[in-house]
Amino acid sequence: MKKYMYSIFVVVIVLAIVVIWVFNLPVFGKAPWGARLERLKKLPNFKADGTLDNLSPTPMKPDDVSYWDMIVAMVKGNEQRRPKDALPHLTPDFSETTKTKLIWFGHSSYYLQMDGIKILVDPVFSERTSPISFIGSKNYKGTDFIKIEDFPALDIVLITHDHYDHLDYQSVLKLKDKTEVFITSLGVGAHLEHWGIPADKIVELAWGEESIASGLKFTAAPARHFTGRLFKRNQTLWSAFILQGAKHKLYLGGDSGYDTHFKQTGEQHGPFDLAILECGQYNAYWPLIHMFPEQTVQAAKDLKAKVLLPVHWSKFALAMHNWNEPVIRAVKKAKEENFKITTPILGEAVILDENYPSKEWWLDK
Repeated sequence: MKKYMYSIFVVVIVLAIVVIWVFNLPVFGKAPWGARLERLKKLPNFKADGTLDNLSPTPMKPDDVSYWDMIVAMVKGNEQRRPKDALPHLTPDFSETTKTKLIWFGHSSYYLQMDGIKILVDPVFSERTSPISFIGSKNYKGTDFIKIEDFPALDIVLITHDHYDHLDYQSVLKLKDKTEVFITSLGVGAHLEHWGIPADKIVELAWGEESIASGLKFTAAPARHFTGRLFKRNQTLWSAFILQGAKHKLYLGGDSGYDTHFKQTGEQHGPFDLAILECGQYNAYWPLIHMFPEQTVQAAKDLKAKVLLPVHWSKFALAMHNWNEPVIRAVKKAKEENFKITTPILGEAVILDENYPSKEWWLDK
């Protein structure tokens, strides 16, 4: 009976996606074309089939795991994947400051002020991380405390890659008229342009390329992941970004499995005052495209970071682990390694060199 229900569930999802695709809804974005595609073709990791590669071989899953295994596990679920109660939050303080300030909103969305410049990273403020409004992981109770309309006018929106939990169509539409510049990985600009962002407001970077925006230096760095919003994957690049200001240097990790690129980036660009690294949505079924929490701590050490902020948890259930397992394991490992970690409540400000919240607020939820 359960297998029958799983089959119906998969068929419904596939049919819904096909219907949306047939009607060419804009939420899927658009594949790179023209000069943008020509830039991609010149990259050393561009392949003959029109897709991009990781630095190391990165299969999506182990050979002994099937996609059916993944679907069954996801549908079967885990009662602890979501918190029972609404998560706590603080009202974000967007007042201008000369200090370097970061405010996290859950998962991978956060606001930065550096040298007076206002930046929003991977803004996802829709109810679900899905092209279909009624299918997909719904945000946890208490995490919808902030809306696009609440943000001040922004200098920069940074988007690390084009997955739905990092690039949200509805959020971009609301941000396009209150943002000066969109910085992203090479190829992702095709989606943005398709959604009405003027080409002269889009800066796309390949690994190793840099750009100065509002006086800040952004450098794209390798990550170990993949991209895609429809059927064909890896037509656009996925990146981490190094952000250099007058006083501080930050590593904005995006999504990445663990690999040698962290140590290489640390040796080439470190040390970092803060590393913001994914810590969640991992599983043994896909061990190379997301980090386990202990690997997150090791990656921060590899980067020569002074402080780690673990993100990519506390808003959406995109894997099978308990909702708070990522931070519990990361904090435990950081304590064992005597490595500084900050764990703010949603909406709480991290002030570099001054305030690194560390209350274990998730234990009673």
